[in-house]
Amino acid sequence: MSTAAPRTAGPDHLWSVDEHLDDILATVRPLEPIELNLLDAQGCVLVEDITVTVSLPPFDNSSMDGYAVRVADVAGASEQYPAALEVVGDVAAGAADLLHVGPGQAARIMTGAPLPPGAETVVPVEWTDGGLGEGPAAGMRARSLAPEGATGQVNVYRPAEARAHVRAMGSDVRAGDRALDAGTVLGPPQISLLAAIGRGTVRVRPRPRVVVLSTGSELVQPDEELRSGQIYDSNSFALTAAARDAGAIAYRVGAVADDAATLRDTIEDQLVRADLMVTTGGVSVGAYDVVKEALSHAGDEDEPGSGVEFRKLAMQPGKPQGFGSIGPDHTPLLALPGNPVSSYVSFELFVRPAIRTLMGLTDIHRPRVRAQLTGDRELTSPRGRRQFLRGRYADGAVTPVGGAGSHLVAALAQANALIVVPEDARSVAPGAEVDVVLLG
Repeated sequence: MSTAAPRTAGPDHLWSVDEHLDDILATVRPLEPIELNLLDAQGCVLVEDITVTVSLPPFDNSSMDGYAVRVADVAGASEQYPAALEVVGDVAAGAADLLHVGPGQAARIMTGAPLPPGAETVVPVEWTDGGLGEGPAAGMRARSLAPEGATGQVNVYRPAEARAHVRAMGSDVRAGDRALDAGTVLGPPQISLLAAIGRGTVRVRPRPRVVVLSTGSELVQPDEELRSGQIYDSNSFALTAAARDAGAIAYRVGAVADDAATLRDTIEDQLVRADLMVTTGGVSVGAYDVVKEALSHAGDEDEPGSGVEFRKLAMQPGKPQGFGSIGPDHTPLLALPGNPVSSYVSFELFVRPAIRTLMGLTDIHRPRVRAQLTGDRELTSPRGRRQFLRGRYADGAVTPVGGAGSHLVAALAQANALIVVPEDARSVAPGAEVDVVLLG
């Protein structure tokens, strides 16, 4: 959660991208750990080392359907001279009372069943007549033809070495081994391992709850009829999806009209389920920039250290930004610009790292690579601004997609990377190397 108010500067101060990000990351702290059931912990970060308490497998067991036998009893067995053994019964998976396999005997065994006392190896059913007396091919039909619990005789047509087709106790992990380290993100394989060693709950940092809301009286929900001057609300959908992609539990709030009191009431109502608030739109200098109007004086003497500061950043797109904390718990709030590309780029640069910091992750940024710029046009950029352009990256090369306009949603949908043009560059020619932020 937020622990301190952001730094302040004069209204004309132009913040760098790095200054703004550093301010956010210095303020946001990982969420407190909680105990969760395994499936609820998916996507969360462990805060404890996990030690194996039960070896895997917990006992020697068969990796095949077949017969548990003694090695000496099948030595030299062949199709011409099979080893004829007395079948003393069945050993099924989960069996507790095990048969004893003595000299000249065999126990029919199922995959996963414990190796019975006296047995030293397992011969697959395909190496036998399946107890049907019809030659080696009969073993292929034995599963369906031989009745459960059948006794009698089985012919074995191949020898087997000691411990063949046997999964040894502890061959996966042994009791006392380290299963998972603190800091591990729990995906399906890790949850499988925890369940396999008997852990039903685990201590983790929870996935942060992120509330996303967009502002603008012109916004209409998808599937509704557009009227003159209206557009569909895409930002709240894009940012909610992006928050979930970053690992958060994200809640989308319908677009709020350009009314400061309504916006303040909506935010206050949403604080109960928010570890982080994200707004989009209304942060520039226009007459209806409602977020700036509603939150510029959000802090008061009853909530020391809270408040939202609105800034100008030396970046394109995404120059206007807001950051601070609100409410009694000093919930972090990031206010992003309203143009779709500006909003999404701002999310990737600032909100995603904040979400992953709340999760307790150390790897909070998208990967970056150097790539050769391809295409048929020179990229231009305003001096003093760090520009982020959409691109398609593959095999060490990146090609611009669309123009620089911050409203070009279709181009954004075709991009899988952001091309970074540094502050001191006015242009970049095809063939030059550039920094690239990989988005997927």
